[in-house]
Amino acid sequence: MSGWALFAGSALLIALAGPVLTRSADRIATALRLSRSWIGVALLSTATSLPELVTGFSASGIVGDADLAVGDALGSTLFNLALIALLDLLSREDSLFRRVEQGHVLTAALGVLLLAAAGAPLLLAHGPFHPRIGHVSLFSPVLLILYLAAIHAVFRHERPVALSREVSVAVEAPRRDIARYLFAAVAVASAGTMLPFAGEQIAGDMGWDRSFVGTVLLAAATSLPELVVVIAALRANAVDLGVATLLGSNLFDIAVLSLDDVAYRPGSLFAAADTAHAGTVFAATMMSAIVIIAILNRPRYRVFGWLGWSSIALAGLYFGATWLLLLVGAHNG
Repeated sequence: MSGWALFAGSALLIALAGPVLTRSADRIATALRLSRSWIGVALLSTATSLPELVTGFSASGIVGDADLAVGDALGSTLFNLALIALLDLLSREDSLFRRVEQGHVLTAALGVLLLAAAGAPLLLAHGPFHPRIGHVSLFSPVLLILYLAAIHAVFRHERPVALSREVSVAVEAPRRDIARYLFAAVAVASAGTMLPFAGEQIAGDMGWDRSFVGTVLLAAATSLPELVVVIAALRANAVDLGVATLLGSNLFDIAVLSLDDVAYRPGSLFAAADTAHAGTVFAATMMSAIVIIAILNRPRYRVFGWLGWSSIALAGLYFGATWLLLLVGAHNG
């Protein structure tokens, strides 16, 4: 099977499983009196990020390609933040940033913290200072600890909101929805296993740089669940669930780097990866800051009534970072 055919088949399976994840997670949140923001950050984002987890493990541990693994994880954060601009475009009633809760600022700020912690080893690993235990960077357990602390912080913040909700779904409903959730999650993970092999073959056939393939092509494919989920959430008038899923996925994607580092046997994943990935970190940090500003400022004006300036800036940064990666890849090639 060609790389493109394998890529398309995996992407299709991921896209089909996305709506099932959304509906199941939303019903579980209602039945168990959990806020949509908490479910989005902790449960739904984990499921939609399974492709990044499986793809990262396959790329680093099986294929042995550090750039595909790092590019997929960091590129997915870029893609997720760009999807917030898409949500704003599809939110025709009012600006997305005027509809969502301001509690998302906490998740976005925690994302900035994890991005900074991921960017440091990408730069330091190529210099004289890079502490490690065996082949594993000491920054990897730091990333994992920060992720767990971030999830705990969001839970503590959202718990009062969750307790104020009324249960409107039968108690036995979560059992069925948990089964659907797990089935869809397995489908997403299975498809994600195939993506790094497809990316490796496409990169070789097309002569493309692996940093570019990982950050753009694989990241877009593994972020398909987020794309499907946020569109389904918008249609269900659950914008907070959609935004929480995107921001929570970013936390999870960055934490995945620590696991990829363990799976990458030749040495430190960060030392083997191209320093061009640091540019992705900078772009994602700027995009996260724009999201924070927009949620706090709640802009009313939209260009032609369609898109706010914050969303235009998000889209511009995403395409600008992609273009620069393509230029860097062409230069390295």
